Amino acid sequence: MYIVERFAQYAIDFRNQPIPAEVLHHAKRAVIDWYAAVVPGAVVAPATLLEKARAEDLDRGAARLILGRAATARTAALINGTAAHAVEVDDIFKFGIFHPGAPTISAALAAAQDIGASGEQFLRAVIIGYEISTRIGAAMGRAHYKYWHNTGTVGTFGAAAACAELYGLDQAGFAHALATCATFAAGLQQAFRIDSMSKPLHSGHAAEAGLLAAQAAREGVTGSLDVMEGDAGFGRAMSDGPDWDKALSTLGHDFHITMMTFKNHACCGHTFAAIDGAQQLQRQLGVDAGQIQQVHVGTYKPALDVAGIENPKSAAEARFSLKYVVANALLHGSVRLAAFEPERLSDPATRELMRRIELVVDPELNSSFPGQRGARVTMSTRDGRSQTYLQPARKGDPELPLSDRDLDDKYLELAGPVYGDAVARKRLTMLWKLETQVDLSGT
Repeated sequence: MYIVERFAQYAIDFRNQPIPAEVLHHAKRAVIDWYAAVVPGAVVAPATLLEKARAEDLDRGAARLILGRAATARTAALINGTAAHAVEVDDIFKFGIFHPGAPTISAALAAAQDIGASGEQFLRAVIIGYEISTRIGAAMGRAHYKYWHNTGTVGTFGAAAACAELYGLDQAGFAHALATCATFAAGLQQAFRIDSMSKPLHSGHAAEAGLLAAQAAREGVTGSLDVMEGDAGFGRAMSDGPDWDKALSTLGHDFHITMMTFKNHACCGHTFAAIDGAQQLQRQLGVDAGQIQQVHVGTYKPALDVAGIENPKSAAEARFSLKYVVANALLHGSVRLAAFEPERLSDPATRELMRRIELVVDPELNSSFPGQRGARVTMSTRDGRSQTYLQPARKGDPELPLSDRDLDDKYLELAGPVYGDAVARKRLTMLWKLETQVDLSGT
C-alpha cells in the first residue's frame, strides 16, 4: 500500500471505533484553543481584507465565518483558517514544527456546517486530521522546516483528512484526497522573514486547499497515490527522505492530539522558552527592567532564524523578534496582544532594553530541537550580580501544560472583548459539551 492508502486505512478503521475519553477531552481542548485564536484574529487584517476579496462567496452558503456571517465552505475555511493564525496564539505540535489547529479545525468546521454534521462527528474528524498531519510533520523534520512553513504545507493534510472523514469518503476516496492535497501544499519561510501578511494566509490556504481536495475526491477526482514516497514526491522534493514506516508506527495507539502545546504568549512559539526563562531570572534576582545590565539568551538555531528580527517596525515583525518580546515580558510582565500596539512598538524603554539582549545558538539545545524547545538565559544586574537559568521547556508544552482552567482564562481574555463577556462564557460552556451538539450552524 502507498503511504496515503495506509493513512486512509487508519481513518476508516477509526471511524467505527469509540473515541477514548481522554482523546475526546483533548480534542475539545484543541477546539477551545482554536476559538481563542480565531476570534481575535477575525477582526484584524488579513482576515478582514479577505472578506472584501471574497465578497462573492459571502452572505450565502451553509458554512459560517467565526463571527456568524454566512459563507461557502471553501471561503469559510480560507478566512477562518487565516484568522486562526493571525495573532499567533494557536496551538503547536512541537515534533512536527507546525500549528495543526488553525488549518485543520477551520476546514473541519466549514465542512461540518456545510453538511450538517454533529458535534461528535466534527470532533472525530478533528482527531483524524491531527493524527495524520502530525505524523507527516514529524517525518518531514527539520530539513523541511529549513525552507517551508509547515503550517501551510503539512497543515493541508490535516484539513484534507478532517474533511475526507466528514464527507464519509471510502478508503480509496480518502487516499485520493490526501494525494491531491499533497500537490496543493505550499508556504515558504521567506514569506514572513520581513513584514507581510503571508504567514496567516498560509494557514488559510491550507484549510481551503485541504477542503477542496476532499470535495474533489468525493466527486471522483484522483491523485497520484505515490505522491508521498515517489522519486519526485513530497518527501524527497521537500525534505531529505522521511522514514514513513516510523511515522506510521504508532498510528492508532498513541494520540498526538493529547500532546499539543497551547501558547501562553501572543507571539512566535520559538521565543517562549526565552521569555519564560528571562521572567524566572527576573523573579529570582528581584529586579525591575531598569536594573538589568544584560540578558544573554542561548537557544536553538531555528529560533534565531525565524524569530531573529533585530529592529521590528510592525506588529507582524515584532511577533518574530525574540529581543522585542523578551524586553516586553521584562518591562510589562507578559506578552499579550497589547505588546503589539503602536505605542508599545515605538516605546523608547523597550528599544533601549532590546540593545542589552544578546542572542546566540546554544549547541546542546540546538541538537535537541525539535523534541525540546529550551533556552539558557543569563541575566546580569547593574549592581554586579549574575545568574544563569535553563528553561528546558515552554509553559504550555506537554511537559508544562496549560490546565483546563488556564485554557478557559486564555479563551475569555482573547475572545471576550470581541464576543462580549456573556456571549463568550455561554460559548465556552457549549464547547466543553461539544460532543452533545447536534447542530453546528451557530457554532
